[in-house]
Amino acid sequence: MIRTIIEDGVAEIVLDAPEKLNSVDIADVDALSAAYDEAASAGVRALLLRGEGRAFCAGRDISGVDPKDDDVIGYLEGKIEPLMRKMSAFQAPTFAVAHGACLGVGLGLLIATDVVLVAESAKIGSPFANLGATLDSGGHALFFERLGAHRTLDLIYTGRLMTGTEAVQAGLFSRVLPDDEVLDAARQAAAAASTGATQAFLASKRLVADLRDRRLGLWDSMSDENRAQAALCDTSDYREGFAAFQQKRRPEFTGE
Repeated sequence: MIRTIIEDGVAEIVLDAPEKLNSVDIADVDALSAAYDEAASAGVRALLLRGEGRAFCAGRDISGVDPKDDDVIGYLEGKIEPLMRKMSAFQAPTFAVAHGACLGVGLGLLIATDVVLVAESAKIGSPFANLGATLDSGGHALFFERLGAHRTLDLIYTGRLMTGTEAVQAGLFSRVLPDDEVLDAARQAAAAASTGATQAFLASKRLVADLRDRRLGLWDSMSDENRAQAALCDTSDYREGFAAFQQKRRPEFTGE
């Protein structure tokens, strides 16, 4: 079950199936995609993704899957990858809370989010060897980029799960916080972003995505930065930011 709450320019999307650790089947993936469409249509200026219960998301719900006729490509390439691309391209800053199990597709949902705040209780890794399966949903790319080949394969071969503290220290995600503080911190971060200079945030989001996906060097990235900055000159928030600085007051951004 997926719940969506939209209030004060922030969408909070909740994975709400705690009895199965928020694992997702095809219907859940479709509902999650629809929730992002709803948030986009509402014009929210920040989005927060979280899970109810003891875990963020334990991955794909395989309780009713028969390996003999499992359409893996249909699920991963036809459903999960398009959802992750939609999440990654969402036109506002996005945040997620990672607690408990964050595995498989659950890890992929975090990868597709801009900022991930991690609870100390989080469990992140690749436990799929016991299933005769491999890590999916972008996990190889994330682990290799941040951990290198040896540590990536160590996690995969052993099935060892990293704690939230380990994951953040390794550079996988943003910040680690005690379990009883992480949701409030994420809500505060989303609320702050929702009143910020949205177009400037989106420019940085695109620049970072290009660095990741196109592997740009320093000078190419600087060239893109220059053009992004020039484009921002035509926005209301750019003019408001300069005026507020010069008048020694707090800016009031509209996101335009």
